[in-house]
Amino acid sequence: MTTLTDNLTKLDGYLTRFRPHGIQNLIGGETRPAASGAVFDTASPVDESVICPVARGGAEDIDAAAKAAAAAFPAWRDMPAAKRKKILIRIADLIEARAEEIALCECWDTGQALRFMSKAALRGAENFRFFADKVASARDGQNLRSPTLMNVTTRVPIGPVGVITPWNTPFMLSTWKIAPALAAGCTIVHKPAEFSPLTARILAEIAQEAGLPDGVWNLVNGLGEDAGRALTEHPAIKAIAFVGESRTGSMIMKQGADTLKRVHFELGGKNPVVVFDDADLDRALDAAIFMIYSLNGERCTSSSRLLVQETIADHFEAKLIERVNRIKVGHPLDPETEVGPLIHKVHFDKVTSYFDTAKQDGATLAAGGCREGDQGWFVRPTLFTGATTRMRVAQEEIFGPVLTAIRFSTEAEALRIANDTQYGLTAYVWTNDLTRALRFTDALEAGMIWVNSENVRHLPTPFGGVKASGIGRDGGDWSFDFYMEQKHIGFALGQHKIPRLGA
Repeated sequence: MTTLTDNLTKLDGYLTRFRPHGIQNLIGGETRPAASGAVFDTASPVDESVICPVARGGAEDIDAAAKAAAAAFPAWRDMPAAKRKKILIRIADLIEARAEEIALCECWDTGQALRFMSKAALRGAENFRFFADKVASARDGQNLRSPTLMNVTTRVPIGPVGVITPWNTPFMLSTWKIAPALAAGCTIVHKPAEFSPLTARILAEIAQEAGLPDGVWNLVNGLGEDAGRALTEHPAIKAIAFVGESRTGSMIMKQGADTLKRVHFELGGKNPVVVFDDADLDRALDAAIFMIYSLNGERCTSSSRLLVQETIADHFEAKLIERVNRIKVGHPLDPETEVGPLIHKVHFDKVTSYFDTAKQDGATLAAGGCREGDQGWFVRPTLFTGATTRMRVAQEEIFGPVLTAIRFSTEAEALRIANDTQYGLTAYVWTNDLTRALRFTDALEAGMIWVNSENVRHLPTPFGGVKASGIGRDGGDWSFDFYMEQKHIGFALGQHKIPRLGA
């Protein structure tokens, strides 16, 4: 196993290429600075050191990228499926070849622990391979015969699309969006989060090296209020795929309204993990801890609300407190680290503000609730017990390593608490009663539910939420429902009677 020192040495070598000129945009196959010449710095949350300058794109850069995507669209759309598949597989191969570079850069840029990010690149490659296999069938439709017509359906790519990705696991989430868009035959303009731009540039370079035609994949860095808004408003962009906050999703929908943009939103969550007294408590404990404290708690699918039945609550919470206090917080490139620093001071301030809020509302601080060290944005994994469903820590998405425990007595009460939030992304249910599991999952307001399991992503299944947690689904053919238009063609089977007017 490599050591922290080994990983820092390797990282320094990988970052050298970014230091002379920083991260620039990629438009129409050409690397270029922002049209305005403006830049911003990306810094590591580990020690607040500047990694490199980044091009601060704006409306002019987005316009150039959107026009490049529009110009490249017909040829990419009409390229033989076998040739497009070959390019996507080549992208996957090159991702795997640079997996270590991607993982180390992502850890340094985001603060995510290497033990989780070490496989992020490989999962990204898997996404490209999965959708490469679907290229040939993406446009398949149905034959719906009627008495007079042979009705045929097909799917066609919608056109140039905008992809706006978040900062928490940027590489993997970018591949989730971009791979199906390319497989469908769309061209893209990618605007990554300004807090984590490193691996987006690496990914775009990989696509270029794989032989993707110029203009099919364009990268514009910038801030949401500048580049992001210009992308959502641009008339050449037919759809926006966005991962991020629910409030930002609402803004994007408003900005795209004038051009009638299609939107796909993967937004926030305040997801319950419900533990009944007949569950396998050891496995439930492992899953609950993993789903809130892994990835620094910065994940939309985190189980941030623990609903535990009163009959087992004392025992379960005691074991939970012991485990949370033993979680190792440290440098993200240390293989032993389980929780690294939060992404940025802005986010650190948001997460830590809930510590006082929870105590003022009457919750009990059972673990954590403080900063770790005096450099970087490290926070101790935090647990609040004795909470009620109306407290802010039980209602608002904190997006950090903070778990709120709420006790319930009956199945009906558990269901009421689980659904008592504006969000509806995921839910986790622990019980060995099959009929209860069927009843409970049927009534839960969530787009994805796991029973006796943590979140295990299976690429052919639909990924997405209800209520304020999003619109649309990723995964398998559900991705193509967004990136493609349905088309119907009716062929007359004979000379059926046509009504005659004015004859």
